[in-house]
Amino acid sequence: MSTAGAAKPVPQGNYVAARRCGSLVFTAGMTPRRNGILTMVGPIQPGTPPEAYRDPVVLACANALAAARSVLADSESIAAIITLTVYTAAQPGFSAHSAIADFASRFLQDELGQAGIGARTAVGVATLPGNAPVEIQLVAVVA
Repeated sequence: MSTAGAAKPVPQGNYVAARRCGSLVFTAGMTPRRNGILTMVGPIQPGTPPEAYRDPVVLACANALAAARSVLADSESIAAIITLTVYTAAQPGFSAHSAIADFASRFLQDELGQAGIGARTAVGVATLPGNAPVEIQLVAVVA
């Protein structure tokens, strides 16, 4: 799933999808929404293979990358991902947060090469907006 030409995600509240400060771009947390509608709802379940959550994680990450790209000038590009934060709404007993976050890391690496791999945090939380299973936020540097 490439984000080339992908539409800037529409905020679901009173915030912007991305903000640029000098050569850095900070995104809001992005959930797996397509045309404003969540493609999966509900927490990540222990015992369910992480692969079952690959598509929503990739979509959330693609939305974050599209948001970052939306604040660039036509001649600019994302040079590198500085940080990636992956929040997973998970039921008690789930412990494969890193496996879920790996789907986002792989997507960014596919999109940007080694520059897509930055520092990463995978966090388990009780709930996320709209009952989303995952939310992704990133910081990128502009070339």
